[in-house]
This record gives sequence, C-alpha cells and structure tokens, in this order.
Amino acid sequence: MSKVWEDREIKFDVQNIHKNLRNGERVLDVIDSVEDTKGNSGDIGRVIVTNLRIMWYSLTNPKFTLSIGFFAIVTMNARNVISRLRASTEALYVLTSTTKQRFEFIFTDYGTNPAHFASIFEIYKIYQATALYRELKLRSAILTDGQLNILPQEQVYNQLNGIYNLSSDQGNLGIFVITNIRLVWYADANESFNISLPYMQITSVRMRESKYGLALVIQTASTAGNYVLGFRIDPQERLHDVYKEILSLYTVYSETPIFGVNFDRNVKEKEDDLLKIDDIAEIDVASSSEINSKFTMYLREGDNENRREPFYCKELGFAMEKLRDGYTIKDLWNVMGNNGK
Repeated sequence: MSKVWEDREIKFDVQNIHKNLRNGERVLDVIDSVEDTKGNSGDIGRVIVTNLRIMWYSLTNPKFTLSIGFFAIVTMNARNVISRLRASTEALYVLTSTTKQRFEFIFTDYGTNPAHFASIFEIYKIYQATALYRELKLRSAILTDGQLNILPQEQVYNQLNGIYNLSSDQGNLGIFVITNIRLVWYADANESFNISLPYMQITSVRMRESKYGLALVIQTASTAGNYVLGFRIDPQERLHDVYKEILSLYTVYSETPIFGVNFDRNVKEKEDDLLKIDDIAEIDVASSSEINSKFTMYLREGDNENRREPFYCKELGFAMEKLRDGYTIKDLWNVMGNNGK
C-alpha cells in the first residue's frame, strides 16, 4: 500500500490537488467563496473537506492550492471578523504542526451560508474519534469482557487461539484476530497487553525464521514506529494459511481502504445531494472571469486608497462609498450572487 500522506502533511501549490484524491478518500463537504487570508489575500477560492484533510484552491489562479492533513492540526477555532467588504463574517483559524515546521492558516468566509465552517469542526471531531482505523495502538481499551470491540464497517474474518507474540524472550500466548481493517492480538493472561494494527500502517508481511522457528513477521510504517512484530503460529500449515489470508485482505484494503471518517450529510440535506468531486461545478471562465478579476482587484485596491465620498444608491436603497471608475453595482451584485451558489 502506498504511503498515506494526505492526513499528515501540509502541501502548498500542488496544481489540481483537489482532483487527485487517493483511494478511499471521499469528499464530505464543499464550501464556496472562501479566502485564504494569510497566504493569498484577496483571492477567493473554494474549500473541499474530505475524510483525511482540508483543501483550498483559488478560483482565479489554479496553481494556488493548499492541503492540510487533519493529523497535522493542533488547534482550530472560528472567530467573527470584519471582512474586506466591511461586513461581519466568520474566519477559520487553523494552527498546524509537522515534524519540520508550524503553520497558521486563516480562511475567511465570503459566502452566504449561515453555518460557515461548522461542518469542518464536525468532520475533524469524527477524525479524532476514529484513530483505531488509522493508528497503531498498544495497550489500549479495545476489549469488553474479553471480546474485541468491533468498529463500524469492520468484519472479523478469523480469530485464532494459541498465538505467540514474540516481542519478549519467552513469548506471550494470546488470541490473534484478523479483520478487514486491522490485525489485533491480545494476551490470554492480561487483556491490557494488546496490539491493534491497521493495514494502513503495515509496510510488509513475511514469513521468516526466528529462534522460535518459522514466524509471521510484520513491519510497521515509520508513522507507526518502524516496529517489527513477530508471531508464532503452529502448525506451519496453519501459518501458511494465515499468511495468505492476511496478504489477501491487505491487498483488498490497499485498493479500497477504510479510514473510518463518515460524515452524514443526510441530516441536513437530501440523500441525492451527496457530494462527489466530479459534481463540483467549476466557474465558467468565459462568462465570469471578468467579474472575478474585478472583485479581486477591488478588494486589493480598497485596502490602500483613501475613503471615497458616500452617495445614496437608489438600486440598493442606502448610502455607500462611490465606486472606482470601471465598476458598477451590477458587477458586485453578480459576484455576491455567484458566491452564494
């Protein structure tokens, strides 16, 4: 299975990153009319939330993109701010940390959705609560009354008694469980001595000679500590069968991984309104590029120029600053209408 980096890394300016989802990655929500305030101020874009990460890309310049893995997020909060249009709106502040550096991202909502970024918080909460699908866990609470707690979407394919974990000199006797999502072992004498290893964190499965004889050897990924786990399974015919079964399930998982982050949009929307990446309508450049370029330019110019004299606008019914030459109320109204879609 190729390394799953999408939930752990921060990527900048990878063109069309939102169109290249990995196997098992699903679009859970789309938020239009969002500005990457800190990195691309004045550039309106779109936020796509998947079961692994938050992505943003510019609608006017496709090379400006962001990918923020959920695992890299340290804190996230929303604040009421005054937008460039001098209106009250909501901004999402995201603090991240990787092995190399810390980043802060600020996304400002210019749309008309009253929920703003609520779905991002919900999806991130689900991600945090489903670590067993994606992370190696040692000595964790995975059992109840001696029985494995089965995860949603998890199916048990085999349960083997009398399996030795070779992590100690004498080996520990326990129970080995094979599912479609992970491998689990726990000791007979002490259930708190256990291992839960998702296929996502496995780099290789082999049979190899050890001081205990032929053993099942599993190598974990660097994100799971680079452990080498050994299990003795007798007789050898049984070992071969288990080895083949794990390889088969690992291959299936690599093609269709299950990451455990399920966000039910049906609570808020009709079932036929579920989002797919192909269903996300791109802006028609021919019909709207002029409006978008004016809108972006207007925001940038508005920061640096002196305040213009107000006048009474009959179309809107209130007083406002005079527009610069080349701009009309219709231009700005059309932009707000498009952003609200």
